[in-house]
Formats: sequence, structure tokens, C-alpha cells
Amino acid sequence: MSQSSRQDPPDPGTSRTAALFVHVFTASGAGVALLALLEGVREHWAAMFAWLGLALVIDGLDGPIARRLNVEVVQPNWSGEVLDLVVDFVTYVFVPAYAVIASGLLLPVAAPLLGVGIVISGALYFADRRMKTDDNHFRGFPALWNAAAFYLFLLHPSPAISTLAIAALIVLTFVPVKVLHPVRVKRLRGLNLSLIAVWAALAIVTVAKDFDVATPVTATLCAIALYVVCGDAVIRVLRPENR
Repeated sequence: MSQSSRQDPPDPGTSRTAALFVHVFTASGAGVALLALLEGVREHWAAMFAWLGLALVIDGLDGPIARRLNVEVVQPNWSGEVLDLVVDFVTYVFVPAYAVIASGLLLPVAAPLLGVGIVISGALYFADRRMKTDDNHFRGFPALWNAAAFYLFLLHPSPAISTLAIAALIVLTFVPVKVLHPVRVKRLRGLNLSLIAVWAALAIVTVAKDFDVATPVTATLCAIALYVVCGDAVIRVLRPENR
């Protein structure tokens, strides 16, 4: 074999540096969460959701990159799993909790209590080793409070209905129902990924228009949400062999 055709092994220093930057990339989600919170404090809700959307992109990319670079082995002194949970908590739970209670969408007397309930239930859920089932579904409401807040701003129900909905989701965090993980569940993965792509496109349009979108857009977003939440239950009713 000629000298030019041989491949030199990767430089360990370069590999460690690249792995470290993956952790920095993951941690940048916390910085994005702070920017989202600042927009929320200013009541720039669409801008807040735009930053939270960027956090979702970071969360979706860092895992595959980390696995490709074997970050867990190359940089064992940092726990990517712990880092991911920390960042997810502030982006999926803490900032949305602030938006829910500060936006005036809930009954004023109940808003602070429900905000505390959101962050406590979210923290417990993230610490629960049973948060995923064997077939990669979420167990219980998966602390997707960014999505819950998004739909409150989209639908703008009465404060009483919003309050009841948030209280129900807090309770459902601890109920062992199956909720679809659109990426990791193997059954109907092609359909699931297609629906998430449609949802992402419509969500971007919704945020860009400050939630002032046509009824078909709202209806499609709600239909996809119902599929994610109820899809497993419907399939099990229609196909009992999957129970």
C-alpha cells in the first residue's frame, strides 16, 4: 500500500477537543434558555418561542453528533447524559413554566401554585428512571411544557380551562400512560417523522406570525398533538395484538 493511500489514526488530542465542543454545544442550550427567558420577561412571547425552538434544534443534533464522535469514551470526565437533562429542564420546563404563569393565561389565584407544580413535577419526571418504556415511548406526560405553553398561546382558551388543563397535565406526569416518542419509537417511524416535520414547519410559521394563523394551521397542529398523545392508545384498540 502506498504512503498516500494509508489513513493515519485520528489524533487523540483532536478527538478530545471535538468531544469537548460537543458538550459545549449541548450546554449552549442553557444559554439559549436564558435568552428565551429574557424575551419572556419582556412579554415578547413569539421571540421566546423562537429561542426555545432553537433549543429544540440543539437538543436534536447533539445526541447523534456525540454518538458519532464517541464522546462518552473520549471525554469521560463530563457526563453528557447529566448535561442533557440539566439543559432540557430549563428549556422544556423552567422557561415555559414562567411563560405559563406570567402570561395571564391562567386564573391569577392558581397561576403561582401551578407554576410550582410544573417545575416540581418536571424535576421529578427527569429524575425518574422509568421515564421511557421498553419500546421507547414516554411514560406519562413527558414534561413537554414548552409544547403545552405553545398550545396555550395558540388556542388562547379561557383562564379557567387553561388552569384545568395545566393541572391535568401535572397529574398525568405520574400516570403510566404511553406517549409517543416520534423519533425513537420504531412502529410507524416514517409516518411519525413526517408528521413532526409538518408540525415543525407549521410551528415556525405560527411563531413568525405571532400566533395569528389561519384555522387550518391551528387544526393541523392540534391534530398532530392528539396523534402524539393518543396514537399508541388508538393503535392498541385497533390492533389488540400490540398490547
